[in-house]
Amino acid sequence: MPRARSTSIVGKRIKELRELHGWSQEKIGVDIGLDESSSRARISRYELGVHEPPVPTARLIATALGAPLTYLYCEDDKMASLLLSLHRLKPAARNRKVEEFLGQLNTA
Repeated sequence: MPRARSTSIVGKRIKELRELHGWSQEKIGVDIGLDESSSRARISRYELGVHEPPVPTARLIATALGAPLTYLYCEDDKMASLLLSLHRLKPAARNRKVEEFLGQLNTA
């Protein structure tokens, strides 16, 4: 009996962000420099877990979607959400929040 294919965490995260933006697979593919004729199929394969994007391609996808690369590989949903939230802050605010959080961890 054929084994059911499961979506990779990278594919899951790409699809979630893409849909959140309301973008097509083709748009993401074209935005990262893929040929228009194959962009939808390539992004679909990544989302379905048929293929894993090479790290440079994953970085381009993350950037296009406004996320850090680490978000795409994070297996824990709450940690992924935290990474995305921190990434969306301006650098000074991000650094301040990270320092606050680390300070809290060190005193706990």
